[in-house]
Amino acid sequence: MSLLLIIATGVVFGLGAVLLVVAGNPGNYGFCAACHLRDIAGALGLHQAAMLQYARPEIPGFVLGAFAMSKASGEFRPRGGSKPLVRFVLGALMVIGALVFLGCPLRGILRLAGGDLNGITGLAGFAAGIAAGIVFLRSGYNLGRSSAHSGNAGRFAGYLGAAAAVALVVGVATGAAWLNFSVKGPGAQHAPVVASLAAGLVAGGFAWRTRMCLSGGIRDFLLVRDTYLLKIYAVIFLAALAGNLAFGTFKLGFAGQPLAHTAHLWNFLGLFLTGLAATLAGGCPLRQLIQSGEGNTDAMFTVLGMLAGAGISHGLNAAASAAGVTAAGQIAVVVGITIAAFIGLAFRETITVAAEV
Repeated sequence: MSLLLIIATGVVFGLGAVLLVVAGNPGNYGFCAACHLRDIAGALGLHQAAMLQYARPEIPGFVLGAFAMSKASGEFRPRGGSKPLVRFVLGALMVIGALVFLGCPLRGILRLAGGDLNGITGLAGFAAGIAAGIVFLRSGYNLGRSSAHSGNAGRFAGYLGAAAAVALVVGVATGAAWLNFSVKGPGAQHAPVVASLAAGLVAGGFAWRTRMCLSGGIRDFLLVRDTYLLKIYAVIFLAALAGNLAFGTFKLGFAGQPLAHTAHLWNFLGLFLTGLAATLAGGCPLRQLIQSGEGNTDAMFTVLGMLAGAGISHGLNAAASAAGVTAAGQIAVVVGITIAAFIGLAFRETITVAAEV
């Protein structure tokens, strides 16, 4: 992959995220797969946190950008059948962990680029979770390969992610009655719909082209010292840092950061759970959205799990806030890590060696 494409992708995500904040998104909240899906879950009535309800167009933009690129290149291939229900559970665990940290790993980088040093402990936990996931991979963990869907119904299923994204865009653009809209709080803070959708479309297209995935990048580095994917995230950090400095939105420190808390242990463990679940699911939250756009129904189940995880987090008061992490959130992380570890152990392939005669 060319250096120019790596730089362009990093600038689109890094500087684009800062510009979305300048245009109205909450601080360090330009792009965040987990938090934006949480807001969408609220818009759909999956939780009742009144200040966190908005169908953020960046998310359907990711899906539609990947859909358009895969169709244009002839690489749109409806496929699935690789333990979709297990992937649903892993998607829920990813978001439960991310909402304890208050951000997906991409937002962890953007928070750090905005001066929020809590991103360090969160990203360290994410890397540790991936390392734990690699242990399961090396011990034979495998959910099986996806296969191409056959028949008209199977091929139609590949379009469901894009169709849902279109419905969300139309709904938020028209103020549809079937969506909830926050009137105050973070859910009421957003860039104009057109700007958010355009940013998501462009970013989704670049993410599809580069196959960007932070859990995959860390996994590849730990396994074979491949730094290709990590280079994209390095550029994202630098572009976001430059943008924050230019617009005066950089604030260095741990305390008083936007949509963040300083419970370091739970920042670490929250993204540890996200990293472990992402490794077992085969991709971080952003990667699951991109794969949904290119027709992967397994990824669609994972995204549905992420939406369900957001609803569960707020329904059980397990999501963190600026005040810190609740007891329910701490229990949810510990239980989530336990469930993810069980999945890692339960889905190991056994190799039978025939005895010599």
